[in-house]
Amino acid sequence: MAVNLITEKFSSILNTNDPSYNVWFMSVLASIIVGFTGVVPMFVLPFADIKQNSNTKLKLMLSFAVGGLLGDVFLHLLPEAWSCIHESGSHAHETLLLLGFWVLFGISTFLTIERIAVNISVQESQMKSLHVNGYAQNGTSKMSNGQCVQNGSSFGSKPDNNPVTGYLNLFANSIDNFTHGLAVAASFLVGIKIGILTTFAIIIHEIPHEFGDFAILMKSGFSKWEAVKAQLSTASVGVLGAMVALYAESAENVGKNTAWILPFTAGCFLHVSLVSILPDILKEENPWESLKQLLCIACGIAVMALVNINLNLFTQ
Repeated sequence: MAVNLITEKFSSILNTNDPSYNVWFMSVLASIIVGFTGVVPMFVLPFADIKQNSNTKLKLMLSFAVGGLLGDVFLHLLPEAWSCIHESGSHAHETLLLLGFWVLFGISTFLTIERIAVNISVQESQMKSLHVNGYAQNGTSKMSNGQCVQNGSSFGSKPDNNPVTGYLNLFANSIDNFTHGLAVAASFLVGIKIGILTTFAIIIHEIPHEFGDFAILMKSGFSKWEAVKAQLSTASVGVLGAMVALYAESAENVGKNTAWILPFTAGCFLHVSLVSILPDILKEENPWESLKQLLCIACGIAVMALVNINLNLFTQ
């Protein structure tokens, strides 16, 4: 009923004499609306309480992010990837190989990027420290904050937040938003009503995911407004995805030519959740906090499961 009412409202303001204009207008508008879900956590999360990486609230939010990413991978991205590749006409064995290959390629890509970025960051910080303080005769120099640098290695202080994880997650989200743009535009190519249903489904699916994204950005040292700007920048990629689908002019062509993006994104999310975030959570020594973190991981998985189950029932 609500979808029919929304469809009628938009139909009254659209140019019915030019169906292609209607599809373009609705696809771009819907992609922008989906993109703005990325700033929803800004109005909900207590940013004043989660400025430090050691903060227990931030670790609980990161645990929820891990669960949300794992739920997104195994309950949404991989099943959707299987469906897209299978519908393209590939045999079962070839489908599994393709899916597995792109997941591994996503993990390997992010692993390589993170290693390069971390090594560059370490070298730059060491060179900066040596430039400011200089070498002592024994190869050891002392910084103003009490940290020592010995033969290029530092010790004696807590390392700063590493922004690499945040940027990797932003890159993965950009790819994910690109697929959302593809899905939105492809659905509007089928019909206005289908497009509105798909847009609503993506919004509901994305909102819990965005809370985890903000936690990851805060862990990586982003300020509140830096996180907002970063989220909006990834949202713009969704509009690009919509335009790619519109130029393809066929939902079937979009699915066949972009099916690899879903398992690749799944691999990226697996790396971010299990390699970049989870090790920090596992360092927790307080049993009670560890239990709460495990519950948050389970909660993240459960939320994504409920969202996907209900959306599948809703869109049938």
